Amino acid sequence: MNLFLFIQANAEDLIAEEMVEGAEKSMNLFEMAKAGGIIMLPLVLLSVIAVYIFFERYMAIRRASKEDAGFMNKIKDYIHEGKIESAMALCQSHDFPISRMIEKGVTRIGRPLSDVNTAIENVGNLEISRLEKSLPTLATVAGGAPMIGFLGTVIGMVKAFFDMANAGNNIDVQLLSSGIYTAMVTTVTGLVVGIIAYFAYNILVAKVEKVVFKMEARTMEFMDLLNEPAH
Repeated sequence: MNLFLFIQANAEDLIAEEMVEGAEKSMNLFEMAKAGGIIMLPLVLLSVIAVYIFFERYMAIRRASKEDAGFMNKIKDYIHEGKIESAMALCQSHDFPISRMIEKGVTRIGRPLSDVNTAIENVGNLEISRLEKSLPTLATVAGGAPMIGFLGTVIGMVKAFFDMANAGNNIDVQLLSSGIYTAMVTTVTGLVVGIIAYFAYNILVAKVEKVVFKMEARTMEFMDLLNEPAH
């Protein structure tokens, strides 16, 4: 009886060790990528694209949000003094969306205010389009990566059932688990890439909205400035 208990205990320890080794293997990223098969290639590519777009757009939007604190005050002084050329030069010396919008407005001084406002809005729309460049691609990655991961899941499950059908009554658990392992790896990878891209997209959209709000505020400030002489 004691011998039987000893053998049983050793068997349980061996099984536990194999389970630990299997868990350690499953945590190896390279092994997981290999298990995912060819479906992992587009997922890795999408993750690289998402990371690149995020950092590239983040830096571009950050540069666009910068503004000289005394810019609008100088513009007001120049316009009040009738120094239109100086105001133009000041706008051209600054490289951010607000300066380009105000520059367009300065060139339209003397025309009806509706024309001035329309010209500024057109420049503003162009600037917003530049800021939002590549954001649709990031949104596509956020939606497409999980779908590609689910495709890998379906392929893995089809492989698993195909192996079961061919094995007949001699079903090998290891052979069956490989297909399920592939399915789970691609699902997890697709979801991770999609979630990262989704949060990155929303972060960038929020930053663009802040820049747009600032642009609108400066536009109103400039239009009020043009209205002042009429009072």
